[in-house]
Amino acid sequence: GMENNTPPLRIFVVEDSSIVRERLVAVLHELAGVYVVGEAENANAAVAGILRTQPHLVLLDVHLVDGTGMDVVRAIHPRLPDIVFVVLTNYSELIYRHAYLKAGAAFYLDKSHEFQNVPRIVMDLQQQNALSKSQGDPQ
Repeated sequence: GMENNTPPLRIFVVEDSSIVRERLVAVLHELAGVYVVGEAENANAAVAGILRTQPHLVLLDVHLVDGTGMDVVRAIHPRLPDIVFVVLTNYSELIYRHAYLKAGAAFYLDKSHEFQNVPRIVMDLQQQNALSKSQGDPQ
């Protein structure tokens, strides 16, 4: 439970398909110690929302209504380098993967067969977050 007083891991979801976005949010709601702070379906709304909510983690689709996930990573990563970007895609070509990782994304997952990795990645990060908070950091 939350009795250890750890603040929840804050997640922002960027996905242009409302069906996939709802599925992602539903998966995240099942996880303990996690809070979805916002959602966006396009790059501009994503950048504005991420800057406003300062999440720990962003689940990021590659193909957005008005651009790509890369636009979001490039806009945010230099300003907020601690945000963990988990990129979700139907396009797993390595050239994309390398480009995203080089731009600052932490994970690049193929939706078709790596979707189930999302909860594990989120919970690993949530535990790291809890550990760093419990080690007496001034917070």
